[in-house]
Amino acid sequence: MSQQSTYRLVDVTLDDRSIGRATPDIEHERAVAIFDLIEENSFRPVADEGGPYKLILSVAEQRLVFDIRRENDEQVAVHMLSLTPFKRVVKDYFMVCESYYEAIRIASPSQIEAIDMGRRGLHNEGSQTLQERLAGKIELDFDTARRLFTLLCVLHWRGL
Repeated sequence: MSQQSTYRLVDVTLDDRSIGRATPDIEHERAVAIFDLIEENSFRPVADEGGPYKLILSVAEQRLVFDIRRENDEQVAVHMLSLTPFKRVVKDYFMVCESYYEAIRIASPSQIEAIDMGRRGLHNEGSQTLQERLAGKIELDFDTARRLFTLLCVLHWRGL
């Protein structure tokens, strides 16, 4: 196994007790977001010798809890991330997504493209915020931060 491949997630689990189950559509979106994240990622807890890693996500006191473990379930680290800095960007992201899906039905291609650019910009902003908030705890490349932000958005559909 190469050194780079040890710094990756091989499993992501959502804690049912704190996050809860959702509608079948939202559960499907969660599964897709997790699949995309596991499929390709760069995930390195700072000062750790290497994984691969399992990630258990839960919510406690309006914080997203990152329980990071090795494949054998040995705990590597637990980090808590306040969800407050994400509320505005997630809310704006959902509003633009709604506009985008509405535009697909009635708008011109140039209008759809403009809305999609705004949607991608907000997604990038949320991804950068995630990277900044995890700095010094977990190193992520930008694409992994984007996939993790997508999962964070899917969790917000439940109102977390």
